[in-house]
Amino acid sequence: MFQESETTNHQLLIVTVLLDFSCSRDIINQTSVEEFILVGFTDLLELQVMFFGLFFMFFLLNIIGNISILWFVTFDLSLHTPMYFFLGNLAFFDISFSSVTVPKMLCDFLSQQKTISFGGCIAQMHFFHFLGSSEVTLLTIMSYDRLVAISNPLRYSVIMNRKLCVCLVIASYITGFLHSLLHTLLTAELPFCGPNKVNHFFCDVKPVLILACTDIALNLKLLTMVTGYLATTSFLLTLFPYILISKSLLKIQTVQGRKRAFSTCSSHLMVVSLLFGTAMFTYLGPSSRDILDYDRVVAVLFTVITPALNPVIYTLRNKDMKKAMKKSIQKWLKS
Repeated sequence: MFQESETTNHQLLIVTVLLDFSCSRDIINQTSVEEFILVGFTDLLELQVMFFGLFFMFFLLNIIGNISILWFVTFDLSLHTPMYFFLGNLAFFDISFSSVTVPKMLCDFLSQQKTISFGGCIAQMHFFHFLGSSEVTLLTIMSYDRLVAISNPLRYSVIMNRKLCVCLVIASYITGFLHSLLHTLLTAELPFCGPNKVNHFFCDVKPVLILACTDIALNLKLLTMVTGYLATTSFLLTLFPYILISKSLLKIQTVQGRKRAFSTCSSHLMVVSLLFGTAMFTYLGPSSRDILDYDRVVAVLFTVITPALNPVIYTLRNKDMKKAMKKSIQKWLKS
């Protein structure tokens, strides 16, 4: 009798443990986040309609302007130089970078349900940082291209040969991919059990991290160290060639020659200032709610406005591009 009672108690204990495990699994499944809600850019309906029209125009300008640059760089033989090879890749990055976030944001302006699936959120995060980091690396490469063009113009085409240019562009892709993969994998492995409101208009790393149900100190530290310092280091590495360029400009005796040489760098400097300044502000700062609200405004600059301004800056301040555009228009009018 005693043995039967003990066996029964063991069976009851096992059943209780299994029930507890089953219940805990149900609770985990119920609290597991399967989708996120994007707060968006603003809650006011009137402003949403206004911002939709404004951001749509910038996105349209981005697409048309950068596709035009790609077309001219591809089909105009006079633009088949290393500088314009890099500029064509920059135009591709601008189109792709904006397309990761802006179409979703525009749809959310006209929708009450601003949701995104967990997988969609992680994918958006990955491609945003992949393309953004690749563009930052490419801008750094372009500064060294300008250094070679000004300090050693006679050997420019020999030094910046096609093989080297292709390798440098591939290196920018690899750098961006590895950087993005680090944050994507670390974020995807975190447990999310609610709340699920992302304080942004897209899934960036910082606003998603603070929703995790675990300690994120390591993730935030890596975000600051890797992303923040990648932007800062790239910015400093981009400025260094311009210090050497300024010395080369002083050696040019004629004022007209200095202006012509500096005009090839001014467009790049403007783009660098716009992109790097906003990126460093976002990823080197703290993660409080107030700061995240500012991050949303700053993010508009490098996701919506800067990619749209890049083709305007490079075409209006570039004689070769204006010449190629004029030639294409005349050819089109004659036909």
